[in-house]
Amino acid sequence: MAIEMFTWPTQHGDAPEITYRVRTAQFGDGYKQIAGDGPNNKEDSYPITYTGSRARVQEIMDFLDRHAGAKAFLWTTPLGQLGLFSCVNPTPTPVGGGVFKLTATFNRAFQP
Repeated sequence: MAIEMFTWPTQHGDAPEITYRVRTAQFGDGYKQIAGDGPNNKEDSYPITYTGSRARVQEIMDFLDRHAGAKAFLWTTPLGQLGLFSCVNPTPTPVGGGVFKLTATFNRAFQP
């Protein structure tokens, strides 16, 4: 089964959260050794917002429901990097007049 791509345009107002997992060994003489924690030690997440019609927000929710927070999908970051992501917290909020605001956080995912 092919990996689906998230193609809806999103607003990128909030800053992403990017961290690198590292392991540190501190020795008595002041020497410190630092190494990356595994081959995929970069963890990044991107808060996104989409505002649109109820029907369009429902399309996005259907997409996210198919992935159910566990199955990764392709998405292009604001810097233009294509990667695998998952989403566990989508929140559709009615704004009024048939318009909805969908907020979510896309978290980097890795395939074994």
